[in-house]
This record gives sequence, structure tokens and C-alpha cells, in this order.
Amino acid sequence: MSALRILVPVKRVIDYAVKPRVNKAQTGIETAGVKHSMNPFDELSVEESVRIREKKRAPGGVEDICAISAGPAKAQDVLRTAMAMGADRGILVEIKDGEELEPLTVAKMLHKAVEQQKSNLVILGKQSIDDDACQTGQMLAGLLGWSQATQASKVEFGDADTILVTKEVDGGVETVRGKLPMVVTTDLRLNEPRYASLPNIMKAKKKKLDKVSLADFGLQNEKRLKVLKVMEPPARQGGGKVEDVGGLVSKLKELGAL
Repeated sequence: MSALRILVPVKRVIDYAVKPRVNKAQTGIETAGVKHSMNPFDELSVEESVRIREKKRAPGGVEDICAISAGPAKAQDVLRTAMAMGADRGILVEIKDGEELEPLTVAKMLHKAVEQQKSNLVILGKQSIDDDACQTGQMLAGLLGWSQATQASKVEFGDADTILVTKEVDGGVETVRGKLPMVVTTDLRLNEPRYASLPNIMKAKKKKLDKVSLADFGLQNEKRLKVLKVMEPPARQGGGKVEDVGGLVSKLKELGAL
């Protein structure tokens, strides 16, 4: 098997424990003064990449693990976290604070990054918890013309550059086989991400972090979609009580359920 050069895209999102609030203009989610962290699905990707190296699961070994993120300067934090977890280096594609990239633009950016970094395996979260688009991995594989396996709950390595990926499906599990180069997207049951220790956080500050722009990849932030309005879901109505079965039947008839 070829030595792996793994590219791990990570995204800075509102922390999963924070309840999102719609901004006053109803154009999106309020992000000012809100805690951000690494997208949970991307934590799984970083952890899996590091485990492949540590446990020597790939016959050809792991030559390089590069984390990449697109975002404002604050997105350096998630890259440093990825490096503290075990990534070798990081790349920050700088965009303006508050600016958003659509999945296709991200896929095109990653396509260019794969070519520049000579990566032969991309491991990324199946979706980000902010827009839940679940598109980037599939689009990237399409642009590259690579094999892809989505929603991985288990990743194993075979001979002759083959990778076996297991994922949960309705009523059971499905295992697919693909050959390098390959794109794998991760699901929640793949692993349990580690906490970055203080010594590793200090070491991560000395690891290489390059800053580039979309223009360096020959790209622009093209917008194909327009958000018309963002609203809070309607509040749930409280339930009612009935005295007996007859009352329940009457209530169901009143609601048109019977």
C-alpha cells in the first residue's frame, strides 16, 4: 500500500452545546459573542487519521496528516486543536468574518488543496452542524474522480491500496471496498475523539500553519443560493387532559383524527 498523505478538512462552527438564536435581521444565526469550536464530525476525522498512524493500521504507513480550514482568523483555533490532537500541520484559507462558503466552493477549494498537497486520502465529517448540507465530501469525490465512502462507522485497510468502510444503514450495516486515492466521510460511531492535552497544545503552537486565500487557489466565493429569511420554529402547543376513554375518543373526533 502507498504511504498515506491524509488531508483532514475541519470547520469552525457554533459549539454543539449552544442553542442557536436567529439574528434580529432574520438573515441567519447570531454568531457574535457565541462560543465556537470544531465541528463534531470533523473531530472524528482528525481522531481517525491520528489512530491510523498510531495503531499502524495502514500497511504503507502515514507520511503526513494536514488539517485545512476556511474561515476568519479565529479559525486558527480549530486548526491548532487538530494539531494538538496529532495533525502534523495546518492550512487556513482566510475569508472575511461572517462570510460563508457554499459546499461546492468548499469542494473546489479542497480539490485544489489535494493537488497541491499530493494527498491520496481525504477524511472529513459527513456534515457540519451549522448548515447540515452533507454535500462537500460527495462533491469533492466527484471533482477528483476518486472512490468515495460516506458515513463511515469503521475504516479498515486491505492489500493493494484497498480500504474497507463500514456504515450503518436501515436494518443493518453495509461494507464497501474502495481503492486509493479515496474520500471518506465520518459518522458519529466511528470513534471517541481525544481531548488535547496541555503538552500537546503547547507543541501545536510550534507546528507549521500556512495562511492562504481563495485567490491563491484560483477561486472566488461564488454564490448560487440566497437565504430569503430565517425564522425560529413555532412554539409547541401544550397538551390537554381527558377524564376517560370516552373523552379521548371525543377529542380525537374533534381534531379529525377519527
